[in-house]
Amino acid sequence: MKTFTALLGTAALLLSAAATQAQTYQQVWADEFNGTTVNAANWKFEYGNNNGWGNNEKQYYQASNARVVNGQLQITARRENVGGFQYTSARLKTQGLKQFTYGRIEARIKMPMGQGLWPAFWMLGANIDQPAFAWPKCGEIDVMEHVNADNIAFGTIHWDNNGRVYFSGTTTFTQNDYHNYTVEWTPTAIKWFVDGVKFHEANIANGVNNTDEFQRPFFLLLNLAVAGDFPGQTVDNSKFPATMFVDYVRVSQLTNAPAPRTLQAEAANVNSGMIAGPCSDAGGGQAMGYIDAGDYLVFNNINFATSGSYLLEYRVSSGVNGGTISSDLNAGSIQLGSTAVPGTGSWDNWTTVSRTVNVNAGTYNFGVFAQTGGYNLNWVRITKQGTARTALASKDATAPGQAMTLYPNPVADRLTLAVAPEFMGGEARILSVEGRLVWRGTYRGEPVNVAALQPGLYTLVLQSASGRKQVSRFSKQ
Repeated sequence: MKTFTALLGTAALLLSAAATQAQTYQQVWADEFNGTTVNAANWKFEYGNNNGWGNNEKQYYQASNARVVNGQLQITARRENVGGFQYTSARLKTQGLKQFTYGRIEARIKMPMGQGLWPAFWMLGANIDQPAFAWPKCGEIDVMEHVNADNIAFGTIHWDNNGRVYFSGTTTFTQNDYHNYTVEWTPTAIKWFVDGVKFHEANIANGVNNTDEFQRPFFLLLNLAVAGDFPGQTVDNSKFPATMFVDYVRVSQLTNAPAPRTLQAEAANVNSGMIAGPCSDAGGGQAMGYIDAGDYLVFNNINFATSGSYLLEYRVSSGVNGGTISSDLNAGSIQLGSTAVPGTGSWDNWTTVSRTVNVNAGTYNFGVFAQTGGYNLNWVRITKQGTARTALASKDATAPGQAMTLYPNPVADRLTLAVAPEFMGGEARILSVEGRLVWRGTYRGEPVNVAALQPGLYTLVLQSASGRKQVSRFSKQ
């Protein structure tokens, strides 16, 4: 399912500007590959070509291309004819066996180098087999991807926001060596690291830009593809057999991060004035509609385990001009403030609005009150806030190690770049999805004219005088 074809980039969207203080992680699962075979309690194999796996890939997946040797998982791509395809390889997944919501997900990997090779360590939403959550609505987190022979690793998320979108960052690494590839995933952010150094961050707080996919369980995947829309269709056959070495895969979770509590609106203990009906939001079920001023819900015995800051989120839709919603405790004796609900353009177009409140530890009757009506309500979510802070949409992409930002994306004619000053005067290249050079020039701080390019997906590569690279993809309309 992992595809880059026709993805719509999202510019100036998810960069997080604030640092997160250190938190304690505890390992909850690992595969150290200390046995003699792939552990069937941890991993399943994919088989076949599955119509190119959505990316025009050329390999046929089979279990015999993966083995455990000397404490390592070895995934080997070979040049051999099986099932009508010229190459074989392996793809492993934990689907149905192990799945996780949030945590530090890491693997120590040594990658093969060669034109047409595409190793990856990544994650998919565990609900992908449900029709309502077919890719990309299930979400995808790419901990690490690498293509061809460059020393550039990619970290990316894919999701649905009225169409397929992605947000990607890159870093460089030393070839022909092992490296630790990691994401730290919390309810507010996803951060990417190589060997402990952060190079990319995405803000997912409050479901910003429809990123609710990343608040649900995901399973893990490891694979080595041959050719495809990302590396291109040219393959260097002299590099076979090519092996991806995996020393370990580990998952740790925060010991001090209580899970959010979601209150389904139709499950309230008291309902005054609202009417339950079918819900078009992800997950289906019911939502409350026909909400007028003065209507309310009450959820009994809601525990706030510790005193401090809590995030209140409301999942709403409005085919008119929206309204105002508020919350309180113990029949209004403690007011938690109001939140504006916007018009969303349709009763089937859902969004999440939120506010942060302070609550003393205790058990309360939690009330939700319609100060003005004009919206539907699916659920309310309560999340204890720690010391981490995540800011929205920092447009400053000039700090060392940050990814280059391209906009507009998709682009019709002129592509504007936000990038560190060191790239001024450096070489700029645009590559097709096949890896073919279609444009080369010098970046002087001006928009790049791409009007002559054919519609499709391209990669822009900037290289500074010191040799540092920044890489980002864009879609040409």
